[in-house]
Amino acid sequence: MSVARTIAVGFDGSRESESAVRWALLEAHQPHDDVVVVHAAGMLEHLHGALSRDVTPPRVLVLARECNFNEMHLRWFVDDGDACSVLLRAGAPPINADLLVVGSRGKGHRAELLLGSTSLEVVQNATMPVVVVPTHSSL
Repeated sequence: MSVARTIAVGFDGSRESESAVRWALLEAHQPHDDVVVVHAAGMLEHLHGALSRDVTPPRVLVLARECNFNEMHLRWFVDDGDACSVLLRAGAPPINADLLVVGSRGKGHRAELLLGSTSLEVVQNATMPVVVVPTHSSL
C-alpha cells in the first residue's frame, strides 16, 4: 500500500510554472496524492494584476483537467512573501509537502540562465526533495 503524498508546486503564471504544475499533476498518480499550487504574493503584487487568494486560477484548473487529475485533491494556496521564502515554507503546516516542484525560471527570467534565482535558492535551501522542471518541458 502506498502512502499518500502532498506535492507543492510553485505557480507565478509563467509558462515555466505551468510546466511545473503539469509535472506535479502527472506525478501525483496515487489516488490520494494531493497537489497544492503555491503562489507568493509579494509586496508589489497589487500592481501586476494579482492572482486571487480565494479563487484557483482558470489555467490551473484547465491543466488539472488535461492531466485527468481529481480536482478534489487540488488546492490553491497564496501566502505573503517572496517566492523563495513562501516555497521553502511549504514543508511546514499548513501544507506539509513531501515534495516541492518548481519551474526552472519564472517571470523574472534572464534567457542566458539555466536556473532562475528562485529555483536556485530553493534547491540550495530546501529541507525536502525538490524537482526543477526544465524550461519548455514537453510534458
